[in-house]
Amino acid sequence: MSKNTMTVVPPDESTLVPVTERWRPWDALNPEILGLIFVRIPIEEMTKRMPFVCKGWLDTVMGPYCWSEIDLEAWCRRRNDSHTVDQVMKKLIRRSKFRVQRLSTYLMGETGFFFTAHCGSFLKVLEMPMTDITDQMVLKHMKPLPKLTVLDISHCVKITSKGIAAFSQQCKSLIQLKRNLPAFDVELPVDDSEAKAIAETMPNLQRIEVCLGRFGDSGVNEILTKCKAVTHLDINGSWNVKLSGELGKICDRLECFMNPWIDNDDRFSDISECGDADIADSD
Repeated sequence: MSKNTMTVVPPDESTLVPVTERWRPWDALNPEILGLIFVRIPIEEMTKRMPFVCKGWLDTVMGPYCWSEIDLEAWCRRRNDSHTVDQVMKKLIRRSKFRVQRLSTYLMGETGFFFTAHCGSFLKVLEMPMTDITDQMVLKHMKPLPKLTVLDISHCVKITSKGIAAFSQQCKSLIQLKRNLPAFDVELPVDDSEAKAIAETMPNLQRIEVCLGRFGDSGVNEILTKCKAVTHLDINGSWNVKLSGELGKICDRLECFMNPWIDNDDRFSDISECGDADIADSD
């Protein structure tokens, strides 16, 4: 360790007193403190560069402190390989000792979902759009996630109302749901099953984003009737919704409402006006 000499003037004396302080080098920092710094570094940099700086940094990266938040979405989109995504998720979740609090991924497969579902009382935010997870996988692997407040299962077309209900049974603290679906060129008949599943099993939701949904007015009415706490509702592109009668007025009374017919430019403008408060950390 290096030694640096400083001079300090005591408040009641004019004599200069030499004081010796010891400065702790980076590799001697507590791993938990290093972990708080490392989580701000892109995941590829953390896994490919940081371990080779010194043994202390290697130990930190290999331990659980860097992995309370795992954001793999950008990397997953570049790889576009579900098997590789699952292997990386398995490794990082194990490294975290299943203490991940925020997990963002893409193209997750069954193996990745199995390990995610076992993060127990730590996981608060789960973003898993565009996966091949099915209702059967959710029913088979899902474990209680009592602190999960934010769930994104957008474009997971193999999850239906049964899978949504299975999530809700194990995630009692949900307050934000994203369930956007892909666009189809053909007109599809009204299907309120998912809207009813959300309304009946997720009554504490505050923010709901269900763009391009298949539901109609009945589904929207179910959500607004049973999800008493909802303040934000986005049903952009849900063409089966007509907002007949009093339904439109009820929707307009929400703090933020995106109707089915709003175009993209207006939508992004309105979303910015609604604000983007981080409710993931709400207790």
